[in-house]
This record gives sequence, structure tokens and C-alpha cells, in this order.
Amino acid sequence: MMVLITYDVNTETAAGRKRLRQIAKTCVNYGQRVQNSVFECVLDPTQCKQLQAKLLGLMDENTDSLRFYYLGNKYQTRIEHFGTRETYDPEGVLMV
Repeated sequence: MMVLITYDVNTETAAGRKRLRQIAKTCVNYGQRVQNSVFECVLDPTQCKQLQAKLLGLMDENTDSLRFYYLGNKYQTRIEHFGTRETYDPEGVLMV
């Protein structure tokens, strides 16, 4: 299923900047960054729960925000892209 993950981390302190880097690095391991604090991830239910647990362990619930949008398996019909950044195939081959 496609899961859209967004986050907002308070970066007024050094600890906040560190959390921001850790959350972004964790998300990169599971999906594709599509905007600064937005990731698209194709996950099975177990991977989704694992990622959610990791991110909840990193965030500060008093100052940070984390959102999961579950787009499901037929996400292709629920996403429209406009603008300059090229789109990608989340289930295609990713070359690094």
C-alpha cells in the first residue's frame, strides 16, 4: 500500500535539528522523498507498523508532528502531480 508520511519537527534547538535528520534518514530507508518533509512509501502492513514505531520513537510529541496518509493499493488514481519536479514510478527500478 502507498503511505504518504509528512512531518514537522521543531528545529529551534540542536536536539530538534538532530531529530529532523534522524526522521528524514529513517524515511529515506523506506520510501522516496517528494518534498522537503514529505515521503511516499510503498509498504506492507508490517513494514508500515515498524516504520511508524521507529518514527514515534524519534519524535518529541510535545513539539513535533507526524502524519501518515494511507492511500492504499490503488494509489495511482489518487495522486496528481503538477509542476516542475518530475514524477517517478514508486514500484519501478530505483538506481542509486
